Amino acid sequence: MNNVPILLLAAGASRRMGTPKQLLAWNGITLIEHQIQTLLKTGQKVYVVLGANVSEILPFIKSYNVTPIIFKKWNSGMGNSIAFSIAYLQKNNNFLQGVLITLVDQPLISVSHYNSLLKKFNPNQEQIVVSVSDKGWEGVPAIFHKSHFQELKNLKGEKGGKNIIKSLDKTVVKVTTSNLLTDIDTPKAYKELLKHTNHRF
Repeated sequence: MNNVPILLLAAGASRRMGTPKQLLAWNGITLIEHQIQTLLKTGQKVYVVLGANVSEILPFIKSYNVTPIIFKKWNSGMGNSIAFSIAYLQKNNNFLQGVLITLVDQPLISVSHYNSLLKKFNPNQEQIVVSVSDKGWEGVPAIFHKSHFQELKNLKGEKGGKNIIKSLDKTVVKVTTSNLLTDIDTPKAYKELLKHTNHRF
């Protein structure tokens, strides 16, 4: 198995939601627990990036075999959160081949999709493996080859890895996901997603 740890980005304050989205109810547990359970099934090491509301969230994840990364400057933006986390991974892991970056608020993504990304990843090629929706949206979950770590560490503010993906289009491998990339940013989006997925519970 390739050494591609997973970064679950969950450091945000959920301002548009009005309550920590990490702790929203999903399938009988919290949203962050659901995501952790899914990611652990890949067999890769999972790191959970926390920042806002960390004291409230930590008790829900302490029983899982994951490593929290606490980013105290979480309000400086997702880019800084990614940069900090990549530096942490490099310091605490040997022989990294890449990293899979995903978000806490995309609960429809299945372990089979994460495994598809991991299977497409070739550690001998300086590639990025991205998810593509049926509407043409491209981005995370995505795997970045270690050759892109410096670019990830240079991210600042609210800019995530999407600009890196756009600038390297020729080396991007795309894995389709139908409509699974739906995220949760507002109470309305959360209610809509629950309404359309109740049959899964």
